[in-house]
Amino acid sequence: MEEKLAWIASYLERSKIAEYVDLMNKPARLVYLNLLGGLARGVGLAVGFTVLGALVIYILTRSFVRNLPIIGEFLGELVYVVQQYLRHRP
Repeated sequence: MEEKLAWIASYLERSKIAEYVDLMNKPARLVYLNLLGGLARGVGLAVGFTVLGALVIYILTRSFVRNLPIIGEFLGELVYVVQQYLRHRP
């Protein structure tokens, strides 16, 4: 019986039930920890999206510079078509 009781006590200590009960008895601490966790997630999300956005913009910029003659030719043709349309419009 003592061995079983010791095993249960050990299991409860490992599962940190005491800390959970203590946290539930102190709602101000629970709010503080949740606020702190939310701020950390928000800052991490903002930093992650900033780095990812900068990387995407960098890749697109490098790609745009390489394809500039092709894009310029396409835009030139587009302007020509629009000008022809405007000239022949009644």
